[in-house]
Amino acid sequence: MLVSLLSRIFIKDRENIKDTNVREAYGILCGILGLFLNLVISAAKFITGFISGSVALTADAVNNLTDAIGAGTTLAGFKLSNKKADRGHPFGHGRIEYLAGLAVSFFTLLAGAELLRASVTAIMSPGGNRTEKTALAVIAISIAVKCYMAAYNAAIAKKISSPALNAAAKDSLADAVSTSLVLLSFLFSHFFPSSAFPFDGVAGILIAIFILYNGVSSAKETINPLLGIPANAEFAKNIEQIVLSHEPVSGMHDLVIHDYGPGRVMISLHAEVPGKSNIFDMHKIIDDIENDIMIQTGCAATIHMDPVDLDNDEFIKTKEILKNVLTSLNPELKFHDLHIVPDKTNTNLIFDVIRPGNIKNTEIEDSALRREINTLIKKELGDNYRCLIRIESAFV
Repeated sequence: MLVSLLSRIFIKDRENIKDTNVREAYGILCGILGLFLNLVISAAKFITGFISGSVALTADAVNNLTDAIGAGTTLAGFKLSNKKADRGHPFGHGRIEYLAGLAVSFFTLLAGAELLRASVTAIMSPGGNRTEKTALAVIAISIAVKCYMAAYNAAIAKKISSPALNAAAKDSLADAVSTSLVLLSFLFSHFFPSSAFPFDGVAGILIAIFILYNGVSSAKETINPLLGIPANAEFAKNIEQIVLSHEPVSGMHDLVIHDYGPGRVMISLHAEVPGKSNIFDMHKIIDDIENDIMIQTGCAATIHMDPVDLDNDEFIKTKEILKNVLTSLNPELKFHDLHIVPDKTNTNLIFDVIRPGNIKNTEIEDSALRREINTLIKKELGDNYRCLIRIESAFV
């Protein structure tokens, strides 16, 4: 693969993908190569499209020209996103890469809209297009180049977790499909020269719909990280394993992932520790956990210590009963921060319930959920028990 060869030549320490400089180098390499290839095939399609009189091929050339602009945008995005943090941007500029991916999606939508307009015009005012051997060769080569671009962009996007390159890969794949329809248009004109069916315009419309769909999908993928999305379940599990590997930590909750761009992720969480432990010893363990998370994931972590009364038999019994009650309502309901606070007439159970992301508020209303939990707890422990519940949405 050409990209693999170029990365060996131009990217120092190329396997160290956690290094933001290495990520930038991969992005710049893919951006320059994409810019060059798109400009070449766009120029070739403009010329052959003019000679053959094909609206689909000419519109496809416009599409490739917008791809070249998109490649340039990706290139700029990687360069700008690697700028160091400053006073105005203390978390760095990593999200610029997401904006670059969004810009690529915008150019994809622009190309699809233009192609749709030109194709409708071609159907309303049909004109015969000539089959040129040179045009067929250009189309075939263009399909091969676009498949190659989709492959290397997808491979590097997966390697460095880049939404911008992933958007470029999908765009290249869409181009390969759209250009295949142009090829079918030319073959139809060759084998059915007397047909009045406007295959060229119809092919253009199909290409435009495919491009527009691809543009919308890519836009969603780049907008979602900016809006905030749940943490990857596998990543969250890895964090939990790191935290629980340090004794005497007994549990973890309230994990929140703060994504400021690839390579700039911060974590906050609560770690459950024995309430009777020495606070200085626990502080040292928490520092060790934060350091291990940084070493193993490259993410800065801030951890809050949550004391848990693990030597209290009543606490342990109540905790197990509460766990069974929530499981009976929904196996995915979780809880934490349980406190048993008796007063003159009642025993108050104060705790947080985590509503998993796949349970919508309309399915189990908060007030109804509180009533159900209270009813079941009273049934298990007695009427003098009262639950004070705060319901939260899961971040994972």
